[in-house]
Amino acid sequence: MKTQQILLTALSLFVFTIGFAQDQEDQEDDQGSVIQTLTPSKLIGKRQYDIKWFNNLYTETEDLFGPGGEKRDIPRQTFFTSTLEAYTGVGNNKRWNVGVILEFRSNVVTDRDALEVFQFDGESGTARSGFTSFAPSVKFVPLKNVNNFSIQSSFFIPLVDNEVENGVFLDQKGFTWQNRFFYDHTFTGNKFQIFGEINSELNFGEEEDSFANNSLRLTPGVFFSYFPSSKFTVLGLAQHSELIDLGNDFDQNFTALGGGAKYQLTKELNVEALYTNFVDGSNTGLGETFNIGLRAVF
Repeated sequence: MKTQQILLTALSLFVFTIGFAQDQEDQEDDQGSVIQTLTPSKLIGKRQYDIKWFNNLYTETEDLFGPGGEKRDIPRQTFFTSTLEAYTGVGNNKRWNVGVILEFRSNVVTDRDALEVFQFDGESGTARSGFTSFAPSVKFVPLKNVNNFSIQSSFFIPLVDNEVENGVFLDQKGFTWQNRFFYDHTFTGNKFQIFGEINSELNFGEEEDSFANNSLRLTPGVFFSYFPSSKFTVLGLAQHSELIDLGNDFDQNFTALGGGAKYQLTKELNVEALYTNFVDGSNTGLGETFNIGLRAVF
């Protein structure tokens, strides 16, 4: 299958790239590791590269689409998203990064097992998969003397022909202008850190092409991390998302709580694992997510 071959090639290139990472020294760096010092709020320098491969599996057997917005049981639906982000620094002051984002999705419905998203079989009426969007992206520090506040601006271009085919949703068919605002603060002693994000997504396109076109999604989130050592952190998180109707007669919101951990495998490479649970909302599923990611900075 051509899509699978492209995906395997992309993943092979990523693994080949991070294979150049040197082994982490036994003694911890007094300056801290990447997971501690290079949060999403911080930018990399000129001739540096930041590559992140993040995988999200969302599965649900309940939603809030029942009469009057009541909770109801539904056949299992599972949605897998694999995102590859690559950035490089430009300029000499660590204030500008440019890059690209590529998204691949695989979804299965009608009570298929959650792990069947990795079969990529495209079975009619139960499964779809493929590359769904890409985005040129820029990250910048707007305030010269505040390097722990940054903005990431990306313009997503859809690659799907139809949002829904044979009853199976794949991804939005519309353009999305995404702006993410990042801020972090490390407390005295370098053991505790708080990270905040506000994600805004302006969706536009023909109303009949997507449920989300002509809407604005706002998603604030807060992450609190504890570092037993500079190479390891555990964290808790809370997020809330609001899809605001700008003319498409559909709104939605949800609240998710979760936690996870990150570990610095080598000086350049780290791994993270996260779990979230959708605890409340309206016009939304009540599922859970399982996430794992690799990040290489060199």
